[in-house]
Amino acid sequence: MINKLDIDKIFEAARVEEVVGDYVTLKKRGVNLIGLCPFHDEKTPSFYVSPIKGIYKCFGCGKGGHAINFVMEKEMLSYPDALRQLAKKYNIEIAEEQQSPEDLQIQNTRESLFLVSAFAQKCFSENLYQTDEGKSIGYGYLKERGFREDIIQKFQLGYSLTNRSAFTEFAIKAGYKTEYIVKAGLTIEYTSQSGNTKSIIEKEEEGNQSDEKFAEVEKNTNATQNNPSLPLKPLASSYLDRFWGRVLFPIHNVTGRVIAFGGRSLRTDKKTAKYINSPETDIYHKSEILYGIFFAKKEIVSQDNCFLVEGYTDVISMHQSGIENVVASSGTSLTVGQIKLIRRFSKNITILYDGDSAGIKASFRGIDLILEEGMNVKVLLFPDGEDPDSYSKRMSNDEFKSFIKNNSKDFISFKTNLLMGDVQNNPIRKAELIKEIVLSIALIPEAIYRSVYVKECSRILDIEEHILLNELNKLRSKKFNEKNTAPSPSPSVILNKDENVLEQQTSEEKKQLLDASGEHQERDIIRLLLNYGKNIVIVEGEGLDEDGQPISINISLAALIIHELQHDNILFENLLYQNIYNEFVTHLVDDKVPDYNFFISHKSTEISYLTVDLISSPYILSNWKKNSIFTTMEEDILKKSMYNAVYALKNRRLEVMIHDIQKRLKENPPEEETMTLLQTQQGLLETKKTLNAFLGRVIVK
Repeated sequence: MINKLDIDKIFEAARVEEVVGDYVTLKKRGVNLIGLCPFHDEKTPSFYVSPIKGIYKCFGCGKGGHAINFVMEKEMLSYPDALRQLAKKYNIEIAEEQQSPEDLQIQNTRESLFLVSAFAQKCFSENLYQTDEGKSIGYGYLKERGFREDIIQKFQLGYSLTNRSAFTEFAIKAGYKTEYIVKAGLTIEYTSQSGNTKSIIEKEEEGNQSDEKFAEVEKNTNATQNNPSLPLKPLASSYLDRFWGRVLFPIHNVTGRVIAFGGRSLRTDKKTAKYINSPETDIYHKSEILYGIFFAKKEIVSQDNCFLVEGYTDVISMHQSGIENVVASSGTSLTVGQIKLIRRFSKNITILYDGDSAGIKASFRGIDLILEEGMNVKVLLFPDGEDPDSYSKRMSNDEFKSFIKNNSKDFISFKTNLLMGDVQNNPIRKAELIKEIVLSIALIPEAIYRSVYVKECSRILDIEEHILLNELNKLRSKKFNEKNTAPSPSPSVILNKDENVLEQQTSEEKKQLLDASGEHQERDIIRLLLNYGKNIVIVEGEGLDEDGQPISINISLAALIIHELQHDNILFENLLYQNIYNEFVTHLVDDKVPDYNFFISHKSTEISYLTVDLISSPYILSNWKKNSIFTTMEEDILKKSMYNAVYALKNRRLEVMIHDIQKRLKENPPEEETMTLLQTQQGLLETKKTLNAFLGRVIVK
């Protein structure tokens, strides 16, 4: 771990305009610098760097942060690695903090697994070129599949010899501890008693598709015992190479380190698994990694899209065809961890399927998870009997790219059309289909996208839009109620006269809209705190001075905002906003007000990114004073801006409280409770009227 003092030195030395200037040509514009964004394609500059604030911000794609964030985004580095790179750039010596013995042991174990995995990759790759068996079998297979030499070396493909303990013995001779060879999943440890071989690893991983059946190991061992002509070496050893006799596909993490392997058998024995993968280890969690992510991440960002395929060879073949923004789930069901890994680089994903409709339908659950994460999903279906590997070899690179571009469809439409083939003229099956389609649409977080898909499905299914909306809202209401353990409300119908669209909403969804609309007021308050929290405003205190005038008090804007919110016990619904607000409260206890620099370099990346968003603006006001034109700046009317934001938030909270009372009144509560609710509602309405008068709002009944 890098100590805090050295981190502070790096932040002080790393001038954002210098760091960004290594990658982007910047031109002066007022107090800022401007250039073409390095994170997305653009012709008109929308990428701003503010040397004064020490931040960068693209108003095209939304990327923003400080110098360390920039290096993390551009070089795809972790926070510590970005700090180390900048420390090297500015010749800053960093001292790693001493770790506890437990932490040190964990780190040493992980590093040992990385080292032995890297050694294994090198060994397997050398087998391809430096052994007769590797050349004839392993290398021969890869060339037969049509893989170019540069692609074989790029993905560090290899081969494990058929001698069942060759790698283990070689690794031990090279000085690697057996403990780590086993922990890395490269070697299987077993015991042999009375002619029965029992694989410890196999037993622990029983049912895991990445391991071979124990029966095969047992059969081979017994055969060795009963036939003196067979070599006794595997039986004499306590270890067995996991991947013996297989072509190896190294699996890399996001930073490019080898963490596991996939092995492809070249034997014709039907009892032998075609593919096996490394078991779970301290450095390999298959639910959180995707094959090819290291080689794909930059292109995923550049293309703002990720292609998802099934197998190793699909990824490799697409790279060979010039398409590099591709990863594979390695034959396993897609997990939330893998989806979030893709989402780090793009919100757009295109899933490539072969012609197996049964397999496609089985994968729908994984795609629903993608929709639930707010990602945009497209699907590409290859002709029957084809997959990305085989199809890419049938045409030129340009033809293959054109095929993918022209045949990708959005998932909802694809799913609807696919399932419609099973319906025929069966009304019950069509009703089930509608429910299944709506269930997928209900998972999409964005209301606009849901609305578009409802319209499209209404057209494809030949069913009225409001029926789909009704079913959609039932599902979303049910999910909301399950989450909040509240009874399911009955839907009400609202007619949007402006757009002449019939939209169904539940009362709980109306409340959600009210809560969501408070987001703007909360954000505006945090914006004022970050930009002007230190500024002094004058307020009237209690009592009069010796001249009979109200006492004036100088107070920071941050202190005034906190006083106003604490007076009515108001907290933020948005937890990120609340965390920033809490930082101000904590600092004010010591009569200190943090400025935006504190939050830009905050340990929470979410707070850092939000701060950059809220203090950035693409607009610079010209100097009109030289023309005797005087404009009002926000810092000149801070108190008014503050009260507008705070009172608007209070007004929104009153609306939610009134909504809750009206909902309870519709449930016909006891008379005594009804009277109390009506009195409370009247008081809230009077307060709301006062706030609206201050805000200059007119209430039309």
